[in-house]
Amino acid sequence: MVRLPLPPFSIDTAAQKVRLAEDAWNSRSPEQVALAYTLDSKWRNRDRFITGRDQITAFLTEKWATELEYRLIKELWACTDDRIAVRFAYEWRSGAGQWYRSYGNENWEFDENGLMKNRIASINDVPIECRERKYHWPLGRRPDGHPGLSDLGL
Repeated sequence: MVRLPLPPFSIDTAAQKVRLAEDAWNSRSPEQVALAYTLDSKWRNRDRFITGRDQITAFLTEKWATELEYRLIKELWACTDDRIAVRFAYEWRSGAGQWYRSYGNENWEFDENGLMKNRIASINDVPIECRERKYHWPLGRRPDGHPGLSDLGL
């Protein structure tokens, strides 16, 4: 399986890779998202250590069952030949009705087929009031004209 764009990354191809990842995560489809990772991909997500597509799928299924109305924006921070650093923020609502904005950074490492083999994510959740929300597009892909993180002052 090949996942374009492939390493080595330029600023432009890394930015494309970041947007494709954002689009996949905004689909909230665990199976679709998991296909971007190697069969034995290793994750550190906050305090959880996850290995392989099956665990990734299970993790994302649980995540999106509790993080309701999930909307994400990712932004390229830096890249090298086979690595990309990303910053992101997403908004979501708990089952009890509390809104959050979760901020984080990810470090990604890819194999020669463009599949992610390592993902290291550090994330902090900040409770926000509904009126503080900045992401109002319909669930799914962020519209092309919608501001990014830097444009929103995040």
